[in-house]
Amino acid sequence: MYLEFLLRLIIQDKIMDFGMPTLIEYETLAENARLCKAAGLDFIELNMNLPQYTLEHLKETQFLKRISEEYGHYYTIHLEENLNVCEFNQAVAKAYEATVYETIEAALALKVPLLNMHMHSGIYITLPDKKVYLYEKYKDIYLKKLEVFRDNCQKVIGNSNLVISLENTDGFRSFQKEGIELLLDSKVFALTWDIGHSHAAKDVDEQFLIDHKRRLKHFHIHDGAGKQNHMTLGQGEIDLAERLSLAEKTGSRCVLETKTAESLRASVDWIKARSYR
Repeated sequence: MYLEFLLRLIIQDKIMDFGMPTLIEYETLAENARLCKAAGLDFIELNMNLPQYTLEHLKETQFLKRISEEYGHYYTIHLEENLNVCEFNQAVAKAYEATVYETIEAALALKVPLLNMHMHSGIYITLPDKKVYLYEKYKDIYLKKLEVFRDNCQKVIGNSNLVISLENTDGFRSFQKEGIELLLDSKVFALTWDIGHSHAAKDVDEQFLIDHKRRLKHFHIHDGAGKQNHMTLGQGEIDLAERLSLAEKTGSRCVLETKTAESLRASVDWIKARSYR
C-alpha cells in the first residue's frame, strides 16, 4: 500500500486538488489569491453570496483571469444559496434561471470546471401536527421546473466538461431526492458532499450519496462536532481520513471550507502532515 502511495505521488505529483473558499475577512480577490498561493492550494471557490462575486463581477472575466494567472490558481464557483429555480412565481424563477445560465457563460470563459449549487427546499406551511412542503404537495410542478432547468443548462454548457454539482445541506427531503435523480439524468450535473453539513444532520444523506458515489465530483471538507460546522481539521469528531479517501477514489476536488484564514492555514498544515499534499 505504501509503495502504491509513493508511485501515485510520483505519477501525479499530488493526490487531489485542494482549494479554499473566498473568506469574508478579505475584501479583495487578490487577498484571497495571496493566501491560496502561500498555502499551496490549487483553486478558489468564488462565493456568489458575497457582493464582490455576484454575477456582475464574474462577468469581468479578464480581471479574474489576470488574478488567476498572477497567483497560479483556478476557480470553482458557489452559486448563491438563495437561488431557487423552482419558485412558483415565474418572474422570480426566470431571474434565478437567467443568473445560472449567465454564470455558466462566465464560467466557460474562465475555464471553470464546476459550479456548486444548493437544492432549495422551498416554503413549507406549518400545520398543528406537521410541516407541509409546497414542493412536496405540488411535486409535479416542482419536477417539471427542474426538468426544464436541466435541459436548458445542458444546452448552455454544450460539449464543455463544466458540471453543476448539487450539495447536501440539512438533509435531503424525499422530493429533493427525486429532483436530484432527475437532474443526474444529465451528465452536466454531479454531486458535492459537504461532510460537515452531513455530520450535523446525523449523516441522513450518507447512504444516498454513497449510492451515487460515481457522480461525486466535489467535497467541502471541514471538521464538526455535534451541530457545529466549519471547524479546523482535526478539532472535531468527523472521520476525515475516511471522507478524504472517498474524495480521492472518486477523483473529487476538495474545498477546505473553514471560514477564517487562521483556521484555513491550520487545516492545510493538517492535510500536509498526513501527506495529502
